[in-house]
Amino acid sequence: MEKQRIPMPPQVERIIERLRQEGFEAYAVGGCVRDTLLGREPGDWDITTSALPQEVKQLFRRTIDTGIQHGTVTVLMDRQGYEVTTYRIDGEYEDGRHPREVAFTSELLEDLKRRDFTINAMAYSHETGIVDAFDGIGDLKQKIIRCVGEARERFEEDALRILRAIRFSAQLDFAIEEQTYHAIARIAPNIARVSKERIQVELTKLLCSAHPEKIRQVYETGISRYISPEFAALPWQEFEGMPGLSAEKYVRWADFLRLTAPESAVRTLKDLKLDNDTINKVQTLVAWAGKEIPAEEPAVRRAMSGMLPEVWDVLVELNSYGDEIRRLTEKIRARGDCLDLKHLAVGGQDLITAGVRPGKEMGQILKRLLALVLEEPEKNKKEVLLEQVSQWM
Repeated sequence: MEKQRIPMPPQVERIIERLRQEGFEAYAVGGCVRDTLLGREPGDWDITTSALPQEVKQLFRRTIDTGIQHGTVTVLMDRQGYEVTTYRIDGEYEDGRHPREVAFTSELLEDLKRRDFTINAMAYSHETGIVDAFDGIGDLKQKIIRCVGEARERFEEDALRILRAIRFSAQLDFAIEEQTYHAIARIAPNIARVSKERIQVELTKLLCSAHPEKIRQVYETGISRYISPEFAALPWQEFEGMPGLSAEKYVRWADFLRLTAPESAVRTLKDLKLDNDTINKVQTLVAWAGKEIPAEEPAVRRAMSGMLPEVWDVLVELNSYGDEIRRLTEKIRARGDCLDLKHLAVGGQDLITAGVRPGKEMGQILKRLLALVLEEPEKNKKEVLLEQVSQWM
């Protein structure tokens, strides 16, 4: 144990204090302790306690049975939810992901033993200080990811942990300890038993980290071939990860998939259960990846018209378009040039009045009008466009 005071949100302090007042042990645990020691802002504050779930529920006015069969109750305080979980020992893992049953225990050490990595197996309270039974602080200082106890056992219990190890190494820029790394390669086939949704979440977090290039380890350890044939076949060797790109999901996936064909990118993302918005944006970026655009207004307008404004801005970064194209982009936007059918000076009703039949013919005329104003934006006036339509007819 190391006596060191670390700041906690007042709600967490109140929950821990309430549990202790009633004679129970209680600590902040896991990632929140790790992140605080690293000087990072924790995303969540989890609490572990010797109190049983029903005892926790009796002590707090507003609770939710989040995962009560596994000992977790969410305590609501100041409109925030804080997960409070009873010390537990996991039973046998039948499906390579979840224990068949859990047994509650009164010993904090038994609870910490079941956790994945040493840096995630630390607990803290103001009264006790940091409880660090597996030298997580030492591993933070050495910047390594190491399993609690025997690495192979931890990974056999839950195969998703092999991806979590690589994801943490990318987020924290830590090295994976040698025995842990070898165990990842041995357990790689077990990832086939994990749902695609859970795999995708880990891969997305990895790509959105400060070191997305560490996705190479997913291939070097052999994990990729058990995710999907499409994912395994991606040209990962050439992926460097562009510094400075937005950490949005679709941006990082587009950067990773930019060297593959759009249809392959779509198949990969669909297989990983990505949402349609992400898939559509990635498809557009991959289709345009590597394409040169002349630094001329009509060419820039034509390119901009094929995608959402934010996607165009990402493409400018992705393809490293020069200052002239950036300047033209700003000029086109400042002037308010028409870039899509929605901003065309005429619409369907105008064309019907002019004698155009609704349907395929109208659609073709609207596309021709858009092409015209993309070349000459000053022609985006109702009378000019209707005159053009009358000439075509």
